[in-house]
Amino acid sequence: MLSKKVFQFLAALAENNNREWFAVHKDEYEEAKAEVLAFVAKLMKAVAKVDPLINGDADPKKQVMRIYRDVRFSKNKDPYKNNFGVWFSAKGKGGNEPGYYLHIQPGNSFVAGGYWMPEAPHLKLIRQEIDYNISDFKAIVEEKEFAKRFKLSTTNALKNAPKGYDPTDPNIGYLKLKSFEVLKNLDDSEFMKAEIVDKLKSSYQIIYPLVAFLRNAIDQ
Repeated sequence: MLSKKVFQFLAALAENNNREWFAVHKDEYEEAKAEVLAFVAKLMKAVAKVDPLINGDADPKKQVMRIYRDVRFSKNKDPYKNNFGVWFSAKGKGGNEPGYYLHIQPGNSFVAGGYWMPEAPHLKLIRQEIDYNISDFKAIVEEKEFAKRFKLSTTNALKNAPKGYDPTDPNIGYLKLKSFEVLKNLDDSEFMKAEIVDKLKSSYQIIYPLVAFLRNAIDQ
């Protein structure tokens, strides 16, 4: 679990997102980061029990994203993220494959998984797999416990049917998707309870069939 100090640091950083403040409070950042890394090390072992392609003994430093923002092409010039982002995947290459995510941010934490905005070649393969095996896909995303906890995001969906697909297809809603991720919000207090790792493991266990389906689609 995590202490209040992690969330207190992130909240303070959000209010003082500048290099001068960060330099003065660097020790607090290092303490918060150390807590997160220790937490992630435990979580990785739990995720590895859910998904055999996840290495539970991998270096947690490779799963926790950098707090430093790339501001070169952004209007927002804040130098730091106000969250800790954690990514688990089979190859560990950021987000360019299906996997699992954890977002730690005061008032905006969530657990997630799937494949966010796959590039065109992967998107084409995923749509083909959904079209060919729609019954298998629906069995995953419409399964009772999955549907109770999660819902596929439609934020980035196409307005019209993708090229080559019938607009009247009863499953066209799934084929319009450009992103295949689900998420569930978490209260800050949940991270401060001993059962948080088991709770996250339970969520990833439900997400795993979706990750496996997407992984299979792009690995054929």
